[in-house]
Amino acid sequence: MTVISGPVPAYANLPIESQFYQPSRFEISGVTLGQTTTVTTSVDHNYVIGQMVRLLIPPSFGCRQLNETQGFVLLLPAADQVEVSINSSINVDAYTTSVETTKPQILAIGNINGGNINSSGSLSTGTYIPGSFINISPN
Repeated sequence: MTVISGPVPAYANLPIESQFYQPSRFEISGVTLGQTTTVTTSVDHNYVIGQMVRLLIPPSFGCRQLNETQGFVLLLPAADQVEVSINSSINVDAYTTSVETTKPQILAIGNINGGNINSSGSLSTGTYIPGSFINISPN
């Protein structure tokens, strides 16, 4: 068995590529307003319940009041939908489509520092906190 000691050689230290990490950033294709906000993404997402997310919505897409808002994922109604804890029932413009090149996005913003992280002994629960970034790199 080969043992590598010392720093990781440059050729083995691959650059970070966003497609190899979950959760990811997704383009928004629709927003349903209400006591909670339901966001529809253009493709299936990889979010989990309890994860914190942020909405980035350019003004030309409407819902400008929701730009830079954050909330927790409450429900996953469909593979391409996320219900978040953002109240958009009062004074929020409706979502509209636009030809602007900067698209609206929903993205994960880290974790909530909660959940079981194997602090209770040898449980097989995984070692990541829901909402944290998971390396899914093929290497």
